[in-house]
Amino acid sequence: DSRFFAEIPSGKSRGKREVAVFAFPRAKKSLGLIFRKFEGRDFSSIQALDRALIEFDGTANKSRLGGNVMLGVSIAFTRVLAAERGKEAWQILREEFFPKETRNTLPLIFSNLINGGAHAENNLDIQEYMVVARPGVSVSGSVKKLIGLYRELGALLRKKTGHVSLGDEGGYSLNFRNNFEPIAILEKLILKQGLTRQFRLALDVAANSFYEKKTYRFGGRRISGGELLREYGRYVQRSKLLFSIEDPFAEEDLPGFVLLRSALPNCWIVGDDLTATNPRLVEKAAHGELANAVIIKPNQIGTVSEACEALSVASREGMKTIVSHRSGETGDNFIIHLARAASADGVKIGAPARERLSKFNELIRLYG
Repeated sequence: DSRFFAEIPSGKSRGKREVAVFAFPRAKKSLGLIFRKFEGRDFSSIQALDRALIEFDGTANKSRLGGNVMLGVSIAFTRVLAAERGKEAWQILREEFFPKETRNTLPLIFSNLINGGAHAENNLDIQEYMVVARPGVSVSGSVKKLIGLYRELGALLRKKTGHVSLGDEGGYSLNFRNNFEPIAILEKLILKQGLTRQFRLALDVAANSFYEKKTYRFGGRRISGGELLREYGRYVQRSKLLFSIEDPFAEEDLPGFVLLRSALPNCWIVGDDLTATNPRLVEKAAHGELANAVIIKPNQIGTVSEACEALSVASREGMKTIVSHRSGETGDNFIIHLARAASADGVKIGAPARERLSKFNELIRLYG
C-alpha cells in the first residue's frame, strides 16, 4: 500500500492576489472535505483532478478549500501518476502540459545570499540580493562554485562585523551602510574570484513591503515612484553584473513597471506579486509591457494545472520564466521537477543552506 505526500511552503511576503492559505486546523478539515467528496473516484490526469477541485471549491481565491490544501492534493496525485507509470514527476508534467517542449537547457540558479526586508532583521529595504549562477557544462559544477562563494561571503562579512546571522532563506543578515552596499560587496567578491562569466546579480525588491499612500519608504526617507525608478537606474549603471529586478514597484503601481521596462530595456523586469502565478495576470503583464519575466510559485495559485498554464502563457508571450521557492520552505522538491518539465529559464531556491539544500541536490540529480 503506497502513500504519496506533498509539503507545501508558506510565504512571509505575500501579494494581495494570492489564493487563500489555511493554517493546520482548517487545512485538516478541508482535507477531510476533499477526501469525502472524491473517495472512490478515478482521475486519469492532473487536469481532471484539478478541475474537480476548483469546481468543488467554487470561489475565486480558493477560500473554501484553501489553495495550499488543494495544491498538496494536486502534487501528491502527480506523484501517484508518476509511480503508476514508472516515470519521474517531471516527465508526467511534460507529457500532460508541455508535450511540444523539447529543450533541455540548464536553468539559471537564483540564490539569495544576502537577506533584507521582511526576510531579515536588518536595515535593508530590498528583500533579496541574489547571485545568479549560469551553468556551463554541468549544474553540479556551478553549485559547487556557488557554495564556495557563499562560504567566502560569510567569512568576509564575519571578519567585517564580528557576527552574522541568517535570514529566512539562508542568506546572510546584517546591517549595511545603504541598500546598494550588498550589491557592491557581492560584485567585488565575484570579480576577485574571476567568476564574472558564470555569476551575475539579481534583486527581489518586494516593493509592496515599503509602499504606502502612493510613496515608497526607501533608504530612510519617503520617495516617489519616479525617484525609486531613478535609483534602480543608478544601481544598474554602477553595477556591471546586475541584470534582473523582481517586484521593483508595488503590484498596484503599474506606471512604475511600464516606465522601468522602457528605461532598462536590457534588464529582466520580473513580476511576482504583480502576476501571482495567475495565467490571466501573466498575460496582462505581457500585453501591458509591465514585465518581461515572471516568477512561478505554485502555492500562489493553488493547483499544478494552473501553475503549468501560467508557465505556458509566459512562454507564449516571450517572457522569461523563473520557478521559485517561498520564504517558509519545506524539503519538498516539486518545483525542481516543474522547472525541468517546462524548461524554465531559471530556478529560484535560496542560499545553499538548511532546508534549501534538498532542492540543490534534486537540481543536480535531474540536470547532472
